[in-house]
Amino acid sequence: MSIICEISEKMQAGKAKDVKLLVAQALEEGHSAKEILEDALLAGMSVVGEKFKNNEVYVPEVLVAARAMKKGVEVIKPLLVSDEVKPSGKVVIGTVAGDMHDIGKNLVAMMLEGKGLEVIDLGVDVAVEDFVKTAIEEDCKVICLSALLTTTMGVMKDVITACEEAGIRDKVKIMIGGAPITQAFCDEIGADCFTPDAATAADAALEFCKE
Repeated sequence: MSIICEISEKMQAGKAKDVKLLVAQALEEGHSAKEILEDALLAGMSVVGEKFKNNEVYVPEVLVAARAMKKGVEVIKPLLVSDEVKPSGKVVIGTVAGDMHDIGKNLVAMMLEGKGLEVIDLGVDVAVEDFVKTAIEEDCKVICLSALLTTTMGVMKDVITACEEAGIRDKVKIMIGGAPITQAFCDEIGADCFTPDAATAADAALEFCKE
């Protein structure tokens, strides 16, 4: 088995220590940081994302795989910067004001990173203006909004309105998600995209960043 396949398999299994050692070994053997990132780490995370979509693995497995991926990325990050491997795009994510839930949001953030996107995670209970300010300052192409409480869903509409007022609505795609969110609600408030799960969200965000 090639070392690239081995890294991918160990990462999917969540073996963070092994991934770290194998990535270092692959570099010594002459593999480029870009190859390791794309063919081993991101490719492996894609497999995990697909399995998650098909209910073949669940949240805990995704979290350990993402953690293992992070360990591998840490090893090659300095080289990626010097090789000028640019992320596919920037995404700002957060749970809206008044809502403290973060499991779903964290999962989406990991899946986004797994697609090679740069993620700015604002955390939970994020004020409307913070989403807009970050999107402008960081030149984000996508804003991802999460809500788990029906009482905080309305804040998503406030973010869209604030983006319109700031004059960036045509430059940024707004994605929404969370247990109470539906496609009907997405259409009603004028968001660009609703996805029912983290893996689909990451696919959609990547497409938006490519546009």
